[in-house]
Amino acid sequence: MSDVRKVQVGEVQLAYRVWGEEGAPPAVLLHSLGEDGEDWRGVVGRLAGTHRVFALDQRGHGHSDWPGDYGFARWRDDALGFLRALGLVRVLLIGHSLGAVAALLAAAERPDLVERLVLEEVAPPLPADPPQEVPARPEGPAPFDWQAKVAVVAERNAPDPAWWEAAARVTVPTLVIAGGEASHVPQAQLAALAERLPHARLVTVEGAGHLVHEERPGEFLAAVTSFLAPHA
Repeated sequence: MSDVRKVQVGEVQLAYRVWGEEGAPPAVLLHSLGEDGEDWRGVVGRLAGTHRVFALDQRGHGHSDWPGDYGFARWRDDALGFLRALGLVRVLLIGHSLGAVAALLAAAERPDLVERLVLEEVAPPLPADPPQEVPARPEGPAPFDWQAKVAVVAERNAPDPAWWEAAARVTVPTLVIAGGEASHVPQAQLAALAERLPHARLVTVEGAGHLVHEERPGEFLAAVTSFLAPHA
């Protein structure tokens, strides 16, 4: 486990962890709903061998502030604010699920800050069919703000149409990692998103489901390593 640090980004304090050598190319990791930066512990050691790795606790999660104000645009702006606050440019930006949507929108907004983009099991910004429902809130303390779940369900059911259009503006090389039919994310939509991205490749890890980097860390890392190879 890496020590947790904090940085002020707009109205929130964001927590993050750092691995790897100072001066190495930066990589920023954005976790899924309900997780935090520690979620990447199974793959971060390998990534830190070549990169200075920053794993963020997104707002409403972990050690970051829980302001009650959430949405994919907020998480996008937090990610961009985090890059600015730490002076990071030309980063390898990796996102999973919620974090992948934030990463996609960030790369569309500021492609100059992103060297390469990895989207693991990204929920395409298309209306969920059938519409999702907010489950009952679990009893007891939660590791994240339940209002973040409410916001995600609302925006999965009625996403901003501009977000789907934004994919065409992502000019950086992009790797889309899918978990196959075991995932709840429609794989046909993932394939359509990869087609929409100008410079994307799609890698499917069959049987991995939604948690590719947890269930199949070796195959996840192999896909990322191949994507980062000089000839790629």
